[in-house]
Amino acid sequence: MDAGSARGGIDAIRRWTHRWVDDGPLPGASTLVAHHGEVALFEHAGVRDLDTGGPIEADTLFRIYSMTKPVTAVAALCLVQDGLLGLDDPVAETVPSFARLTVNRHGVGELVEGVAASTPMTVRHLLTHTSGLTYGEGNPGAISRRYVEERTDFGPDDGPLSEVVDRLADIPLLFEPGTAWNYGVSLDVLGRVIEVAAGAPLDVVIRERITQPLGMRDTGFRVPSAELGRLAALYEATPDGGLRLLEKGVEEPTTLSGGAGLVSTATDYFRFAEMLRGGGALDGVRVLDDTLVRQMTSDQLPADLAAMGSPTFNETTTAGVGFGLGVSVVVDPSRTAWRCGRGEFAWGGYASTAFWVDPEHDVTVVFMTQVIPSDRYPLREELRMLVADALLPEVAG
Repeated sequence: MDAGSARGGIDAIRRWTHRWVDDGPLPGASTLVAHHGEVALFEHAGVRDLDTGGPIEADTLFRIYSMTKPVTAVAALCLVQDGLLGLDDPVAETVPSFARLTVNRHGVGELVEGVAASTPMTVRHLLTHTSGLTYGEGNPGAISRRYVEERTDFGPDDGPLSEVVDRLADIPLLFEPGTAWNYGVSLDVLGRVIEVAAGAPLDVVIRERITQPLGMRDTGFRVPSAELGRLAALYEATPDGGLRLLEKGVEEPTTLSGGAGLVSTATDYFRFAEMLRGGGALDGVRVLDDTLVRQMTSDQLPADLAAMGSPTFNETTTAGVGFGLGVSVVVDPSRTAWRCGRGEFAWGGYASTAFWVDPEHDVTVVFMTQVIPSDRYPLREELRMLVADALLPEVAG
């Protein structure tokens, strides 16, 4: 592809970012696209708060929700690197209450009949969402209702991790660990495993191992009061295409959610993604050994997500997509719902944020906005198509 065509494709991404804001569905958005480590586009549109009109800027803070999970995964792998944790260690070694796990005979049904689990849950099961754990809020079945009743979705005020995981241990799993894939609180439980293995709170481990070395100054579980003006307001998309304000600030958490608790900026998260693209190092600072990064970003499942129990996830199908350690991984580009390279790894967040790295074509993308739920609009699908048109000519169809 010649330079002029690439510039035209990048301009199309710029226009797309503004169109989603100008036409009303999004209050504001930020799109960052890099090729070969060089930023090709960092575009901001709209406002971080519809009431005040404060614009989206490079240092705007966003709740990244499940984009916390890859960060927690890297924190765990740092402990693996240091010999403090093993991928196949039973979770019960650090969380003793998990030694008594049961499995519901009726899966996601309305009946609950727990029988003793025959397979110990491991750290690897947590990292790959094959643990048998689930989410409560918004999910069907009696087990998910138990999560809501017992406050085990790891919300910001559910209590210390030690207490939440012990409550969770009393709720039956949906399936035997390792036999299926189901999205849930696995990385939250991993947060507690990290605390015990490291002998330090999760926020301290993430700060010392990841955010501080990488210069991610604005990423953390708390927003200082002096910086609240930079935090984008959180909105819910209404059925009529409007927006309902949900939250302007953030709670001071009693629960450090390794699955959904971080606040970050596009520039901070880009540094995290670039560290992974660089095999665990950025700007001369090594966070993780490249062999562990390769393991993290390689498929760990015996079949793709469609076969393992989730034919669709958010707004896209999962055929041709596997799962690594905390991130999805494309295993067969010809079967995916988008144009991409083999080995693309990615994840997104509940407020419609997203990131992906395509190592085959050396592309990194970070998208930030603050609208829930994440499957309300085809943002990720459209952005993937535009990025492919701009920078992946060899897979364009």
